[in-house]
Amino acid sequence: MSILTLSPGNSLSYDYSPPESGGFTFVFFNALTGDKGVWTAVIGPALQRQGHGLLTYNLRGQAGSGFTFDTADEAAIVADAMALLAHVRPARPIHAGLSIGGLFALKAHLAGGAGAAHGLVLINTLRKAGARLDWINEAVVRAARIGGLALMRDLYVPLLFNRAWLEGNRGDFLGDGPYTPIEDSDGAFILLKSGATADWDVPYEEIGVPVAVVTGLQDRVFFDRDDVDDLCARIPRVERVDMADAGHMVPVERPDGLAQAMLDFAAKLTSGVS
Repeated sequence: MSILTLSPGNSLSYDYSPPESGGFTFVFFNALTGDKGVWTAVIGPALQRQGHGLLTYNLRGQAGSGFTFDTADEAAIVADAMALLAHVRPARPIHAGLSIGGLFALKAHLAGGAGAAHGLVLINTLRKAGARLDWINEAVVRAARIGGLALMRDLYVPLLFNRAWLEGNRGDFLGDGPYTPIEDSDGAFILLKSGATADWDVPYEEIGVPVAVVTGLQDRVFFDRDDVDDLCARIPRVERVDMADAGHMVPVERPDGLAQAMLDFAAKLTSGVS
């Protein structure tokens, strides 16, 4: 593990392994909850076995990354990513982001310079702003404020994960103990609140590199087929990877399938097919 110090008390915990000759570096952008471990258990090793490199990191407020702020927003999160990319300069990057992490990946690429990528993998990212998304953002924060992350997970996990994962992990949720409100100063809570600051009005027509849009069709929170279809139609060089046996958390539910989709995407970039 390495640490990039951004300013006193503020830092990013990251790991970088360069690719072999001819390989790409997959740069992974986390969602607002979780950490870089979601990429390194199965997906990262599968990519590395085929000669690709990895750059994983935790957002400020996630495990191992220091923070002094009491509020966060999308612009600051993207600026942090740009600082890390400028520091590491990963070889032949492909940006891959989960959920809102895909938006961070997109914004970094569109900013150019060190943020530019050879391709993008957007995992359950595409969505449109509006009353429904605003409601979800506010409800998630409210649930965490009342009952902490435990209440938030108990409410949303059955809507986010596929049936098979829910059947195998039911015992880890809905416990008998009381819910405990999260502290306003908790990094996870600060990040959750930042979801409302996201600007989803992206100039998709300006994405000049190939894009793989990975969609878990069992996602009952963010997936709207019409919206995904409309946004994909605006991306000049796009391919769809619809996963009928996955929900929102594809890296956890179907890591082998996601790793293979990423390997296939990289192979197409190498051959110039995408």
